[in-house]
Amino acid sequence: MKITVLGQAITSFGELWQKSLPDLLMEAMAGAIENANLEINDIDAIFVANMSAGMAENQVHLGALASQLLGGNKPAMRVEGACASGSLAMLAGEYSLLAGQYKTVLVVGVEKMTDIDSALATKYLSGAAFYGQEYGSTFPGLYGLLAGAHMQKYGTTRDQLSAVAVKNHLHAFDNPNAQYHKKFSLDQISQSQLVADPLRLLDCSPITDGAAAVVLTTKVAKGLAKISGFGHGQDSLDLAGRKSLTSLEATKLAADHAYAMADLSAKQIQVAEVHDCFTIAEILAYEDLGFAKVGEGGKSVAADQMTYGGQVVVNPSGGLKAGGHPVGATGVKQIAYLAKILAQGQFETALAHNVGGSGATSVVHILTNKND
Repeated sequence: MKITVLGQAITSFGELWQKSLPDLLMEAMAGAIENANLEINDIDAIFVANMSAGMAENQVHLGALASQLLGGNKPAMRVEGACASGSLAMLAGEYSLLAGQYKTVLVVGVEKMTDIDSALATKYLSGAAFYGQEYGSTFPGLYGLLAGAHMQKYGTTRDQLSAVAVKNHLHAFDNPNAQYHKKFSLDQISQSQLVADPLRLLDCSPITDGAAAVVLTTKVAKGLAKISGFGHGQDSLDLAGRKSLTSLEATKLAADHAYAMADLSAKQIQVAEVHDCFTIAEILAYEDLGFAKVGEGGKSVAADQMTYGGQVVVNPSGGLKAGGHPVGATGVKQIAYLAKILAQGQFETALAHNVGGSGATSVVHILTNKND
């Protein structure tokens, strides 16, 4: 049974002071339904991804809110998995379709992050780590440890980290909804303010408001992107429990399952949206997804192998780094963006990679559009 991305919508990402969480939620849902040429009554169920609304907005029960916004009686649930919330909501919707419970569902991710001060934002984001074991840690700090380990073991350089940010900011100019449309040089990235050695300010994805939604269906629909495979991997929540600090085992597990389900290999992927919450995260993704040899992710991006004209186009939207990272919406946005460009015919195979926390959760999706 194939699952088709029948419709998609992505709001603007950024500091959206004029829009509330319900505003963003409704904008994305209505946009995806309209893009699918459907009516609200054609939707069988809603799956909502969100991490922080309970802390940041004092608003839980988002499934009920989404259902009310669409008319009040659609079965709906909220899914949370830190920064992987969006892709986990995708899985929940896909499982419901594959089980035959529904034929058409709406998956939406939303986050309103900029209405609170940075200290509170840091506090609730730190909840995606192991609070009892990593108390006081920040995510730049945790990913700084991963970056330092990779640099020490494989010789990854400061300029190679910066090359990720330079590339993604250039790509973001093709995405009108991206949070940033600004070009940076290697030196500007490498000399920006130090946040958590070796990571600097311009290695880090921003705090973002935004929403994204997709309509998924098992009904026959030609010429649109299909979900051909997916995988879900887990690892230790805290870094101390990991076998390695230079690879995310959860991503490798998720990718193996997704490739097997889709009957494709990494070499056949033409375009990908990967979880570049920090520049080192994208370099790890190259290696864990099979786009680069172990230890050579930094070299591959510096050699322009991860952009147009290279081996695979990674983060054409600008990724999280330049496109923005409204946590619960990110995994859905990746699918929505890839589905749109696949339907345009430029590519036939795509991969989406979404990570929760410092790598405890990872979900990989493979989309295809082979004119079937």
